[in-house]
Amino acid sequence: MIRIMVVDDHPIVRSGVTGLLETEPDFEVVAEAASGEAALELLESVRPHVVLMDLRMPGVGGVEATRRIVATGTGAPRVLVFTTYEDDDQILAAIEAGASGYLVKAGPAEELAAGVRAVAAGQTVLAPSIAAQLVARASGAMGLGSGSGPGPQAAPKLTPRETEILGLVAEGLSNPAIAARLFIGESTVKTHLLHVFEKLGVNDRTRAVMRAMELRLLPEPPRASRS
Repeated sequence: MIRIMVVDDHPIVRSGVTGLLETEPDFEVVAEAASGEAALELLESVRPHVVLMDLRMPGVGGVEATRRIVATGTGAPRVLVFTTYEDDDQILAAIEAGASGYLVKAGPAEELAAGVRAVAAGQTVLAPSIAAQLVARASGAMGLGSGSGPGPQAAPKLTPRETEILGLVAEGLSNPAIAARLFIGESTVKTHLLHVFEKLGVNDRTRAVMRAMELRLLPEPPRASRS
């Protein structure tokens, strides 16, 4: 059973997310918190496996709360950011604070459930629209395609299978979902990803996708349209 704490300052949203999670047979929402401070105070007593964290809240916001949760060390719950905000600076700040994933509330319900399971299993998740924004930002900073500034670094060579698997990671698929899609074992997926991590000089799925897109080893995903 995956123990979850839901952190959001809007009571209706918090209640709705809790209700959605509790329809999953392997989820148990052990606490709700309306602020980062409240989440930190509850942490020791409820011992969640995953903290579903909104970003902008009064007092201690989601980024700072994430940093403090991760800093509790061994046995700390993993943090999955779940927010309406797709601001580049907020995304980078959350990832740098130690968040294991970043999903947006506009995404499908099944994406949230899959994200919670992936994060609880030690994986990282990134909504495709978020990956697109991070890559666009990184590409702009590197001057890619502008004809000025330093050119892209020499890219390591990924095998066709490694590229295929990393592309599915960029789409937000978990290791079990990738294994099912490609008709291979989950252990095989993990082995390919470990090779990718080594080649790209990273240690998690999110950074592997970002790095591969910076080096143009993967196509840049389309931006989600905004109303």
